[in-house]
Amino acid sequence: MGKIFQNKIAIVTGGSFGIGYATAAALAKSGASVLIVDWIENPTGLSDLQKDGSHVRFFKCDVSKSSDVSAMVDYALKTFGRIDIAVNNAGIEGATAQSHECTEENWDKTIGINLKGVWLCMKAEISSMLRQGGGAIVNVASIAGLIGFPGLPAYVASKHGIVGLTKTAALEYAKMGIRVNAVCPGVIKTAMVDRITGKDKTVEKAFENQEPVGRMGRPEEVAEAILWLCSNAASFVTGDAMAVDGGWIAG
Repeated sequence: MGKIFQNKIAIVTGGSFGIGYATAAALAKSGASVLIVDWIENPTGLSDLQKDGSHVRFFKCDVSKSSDVSAMVDYALKTFGRIDIAVNNAGIEGATAQSHECTEENWDKTIGINLKGVWLCMKAEISSMLRQGGGAIVNVASIAGLIGFPGLPAYVASKHGIVGLTKTAALEYAKMGIRVNAVCPGVIKTAMVDRITGKDKTVEKAFENQEPVGRMGRPEEVAEAILWLCSNAASFVTGDAMAVDGGWIAG
């Protein structure tokens, strides 16, 4: 893509690992200044990006807390001056359980981070983008936001919620220069999927067999879709929930 995001400022939540890190790295490589946001200290990949001369900073934040999110946006504005791109990626899978066995604690935590967290981030990001006259937001949902998955009621509900929230915000701000889209990854080889499969080769193979392309996706492949949605090439695209899933939901 070249330096298509030169002089652009981006926030990537959940940016320390997996899809979030791949997206932050791709944005930085494309010229953007990037604020990586996560709830861990000192992400291992941050120094690598900074060694490349990229303008990358880190901010510790629990996206389920409004005070943390407000501080995140304030830090971004103080450090970089504006927010052109926001990738709301922070999320957890939660505990596996049938709907009647899902605990209230698991429900609240999963919804709090995955759905409330995206909403809180969008509230703060959109307020800033309205003042500056526009921006692009991409929320990371899942194919679990488009179809059901037994045993993950809170996760599936949260991801469906992200898709609905994305469509609503896209309509609300379509004439105000703010585009809001979502990506819905399939089974991507990340630490989250490793936790779900327990790195059991048999389980991994079962997931791969359900993918029409015959393999899991790579975080970088999702990042490429996110960057396209953030770019001027997608200037007429808003309110979309783009499946990046190797054809999983086409079957």
